[in-house]
Amino acid sequence: MSRQQRSRKRPIASINVVPYIDVMLVLLIIFMVTAPLLTQGVQVELPQTDARVVENSNQEPVVVTVQRDGRLYLNVGDHPEQSVEPQQIQRRVSLLIQKNPETQVLVRGDHQVQYGAVVSVMALLQQTGLPSVGLVTDPPEQ
Repeated sequence: MSRQQRSRKRPIASINVVPYIDVMLVLLIIFMVTAPLLTQGVQVELPQTDARVVENSNQEPVVVTVQRDGRLYLNVGDHPEQSVEPQQIQRRVSLLIQKNPETQVLVRGDHQVQYGAVVSVMALLQQTGLPSVGLVTDPPEQ
């Protein structure tokens, strides 16, 4: 009788987690590869200057981009890679400011865009009730 008891195997009450770890590592690699591609939607050449770095808050800032040809882009919404009219920018930013007054708004202007285009965007944003607007630049090459 002791032989029969020895030959019986009890069921194992643990879960094999190796396949889950494999899936997790594959997803991690996919996110690591695709994350840098999602950070820049519109290509602009920023002016280079020494400037003080703006403190990062917990939330992503609203960025209005002025391309070389004067087209405007907003990084919030369904299609951040499509140009937006100034009235739409004003309406969307004012709604975001009403929801969260601490929202940081930045303007990215191509270094070859006319000065008046950047100033008109800043004036447009000021009309929404923003206390301040930041400008995005690149550090100078050394």
